Amino acid sequence: MIKEIEIALLPEQLNNNTSYEKAIAQTIRVPREKINTYAVLKKSIDARKQKVMFRLKLIVYTHESHPKEELTKQISYKYSQSAEKVIVIGAGPAGLFAALRLLELGLKPIILERGKEVENRKHDIASLNREHLVNPDSNYCFGEGGAGTYSDGKLYTRSTKRGNVNDVLQKLVDHGASPDILIDAHPHIGTDKLPNIIQNMRYTIKEYGGEFYFDTRISDLEIKDNKIKYVVDQKGNKFDAKIIILATGHSSRDIYELLSRKEILIESKPFALGVRIEHPQSLIDSIQYHTNKKNQFLPAATYQLVTQVEERGVFSFCMCPGGIIVPAATEAGQIVVNGMSNSRRNSPFANSGMVVSVELRDLQAYEKYGALAGLKYQEDIEKAAFLFANKGQTAPAQRMTDFVNSKISSSLNSNSYTPGAISAPLHEILPKSISKRLQQAFIEFDVKMKGYYTNEANIFGVESRTSSPVRVPRNPETFTHLQIENLYPCGEGAGYAGGIVSSALDGIAVADKII
Repeated sequence: MIKEIEIALLPEQLNNNTSYEKAIAQTIRVPREKINTYAVLKKSIDARKQKVMFRLKLIVYTHESHPKEELTKQISYKYSQSAEKVIVIGAGPAGLFAALRLLELGLKPIILERGKEVENRKHDIASLNREHLVNPDSNYCFGEGGAGTYSDGKLYTRSTKRGNVNDVLQKLVDHGASPDILIDAHPHIGTDKLPNIIQNMRYTIKEYGGEFYFDTRISDLEIKDNKIKYVVDQKGNKFDAKIIILATGHSSRDIYELLSRKEILIESKPFALGVRIEHPQSLIDSIQYHTNKKNQFLPAATYQLVTQVEERGVFSFCMCPGGIIVPAATEAGQIVVNGMSNSRRNSPFANSGMVVSVELRDLQAYEKYGALAGLKYQEDIEKAAFLFANKGQTAPAQRMTDFVNSKISSSLNSNSYTPGAISAPLHEILPKSISKRLQQAFIEFDVKMKGYYTNEANIFGVESRTSSPVRVPRNPETFTHLQIENLYPCGEGAGYAGGIVSSALDGIAVADKII
């Protein structure tokens, strides 16, 4: 007999085979010795009640064995050295997964990446944290693997209709990720693990004939008859371009400006902007798990919050349990913050973006910039944060309660932000339309999570790179640009994804459209 069932286990029972077998036997009402084997399909935490449980979906075999071919699916890549070339601009999730799919389809990806290989990129990130030196081509946003490599590696997505999520997860496992991501309800990899996985993906792409060009920033596009003939880099090198996937990520402002100069159609789109908030992880654990006692069998607790304030959404974004806050600026003279966690999520702090929706009608003062209005709005706020701190990547910060009361903090809580923080009136640095809504939302969130609104929390500014403020419009049927026939806008930077998995799915979908 083969049967799918659901069981609930206490945290301390999770790694105990006897507990599994007992729960399975009770659920399907057979003796334990009749259970041949079982496999976990999905795992999630249920903390809705006082007693926290793990809920598991399993497939149970009482006579038959678990077929080994069900456990892994070998992906077949084709050697593409002499195959038709496709230029992929950007080596983030969208670009890398597009490249892998192109290899499956028998095409040759030529990947152009402005940043460095992931193993060299880490040195520029270290300089950013310690010496406040921003390399505009190699930082937390730019470089092999894209922004996702250094922001926890969260793999949860609601974009299940975009494609096969399990295919994306399996490719990550094939390149070194833990198989746990295949069953966890909210899977993540961790910033400490992702670089090796990204490196292995590069090895696969090169092994099957794909090519990489790092330190290659696009500076021009030569266009004729509504087609890009050549992609030109900062050194003047030209890449023959019959088919181009544009997968540059949400922070490639120079690409948007290039498209605008070349009169290639782009559009302004809504986005979100706010702050990053940091609590003690122990406080978040006590709220979510309903106890002040540390349970070694439970992971660092997460949260997700959303409300409406004056007809605008205010919501948590990229929550990093057991994580740290990092400087995510892509140019000198900016302050941008983001969050990340390692695989063990063992930092004493929990951080999350807390942002407010920005609609096109909020950008009236920036109308002269046309489709770049949202980009300029972002830039001005990032520069205002920098000018206030006026010391490298030192971030303006405020205690949560002081922010709500529009009061400068006399001191700040200890925190995880390595470049350092300075007490600042973030309620004034942010536009009033943002700060007023955040102030009200923080109080409302305390109703949902009693204890969330606290003097123990710091907020840091600014969290401005939640998504692209620009969309590169494409035909919904062919995925080609509405104007440039051989250009395929893709992923977060083009306005069609948000996060590692949805970007990967979009990269795969674009590759399928090309074939």
